[in-house]
Amino acid sequence: MQGENEAKAKLLYNAIDASDFYRGHANAESRSMVNVTFRLPSEELEKLFVEEAAAARFEGLNGHRSVGGLRASIYNAFPREGVEALVSFMKKFEKKYG
Repeated sequence: MQGENEAKAKLLYNAIDASDFYRGHANAESRSMVNVTFRLPSEELEKLFVEEAAAARFEGLNGHRSVGGLRASIYNAFPREGVEALVSFMKKFEKKYG
């Protein structure tokens, strides 16, 4: 399970790190393998991201209420295919609004 969680997190963090549009919230050495947090250039884009993601059937991407931003929870039961689909959505969103 740990290896699978690390692989899923790596997919998502690589997409964030390869972009100037998305910014990782946590320092690289402090990143969670199951709660991936990130920001977009503005709060307006973050709200739009959550709305469009929900329309694409990605739910629960709001960040913590005291921190803001976005949070993808990719716990044990969340499949790798779901992470791959989220990364694909993120790339399309960046292309459209970045």
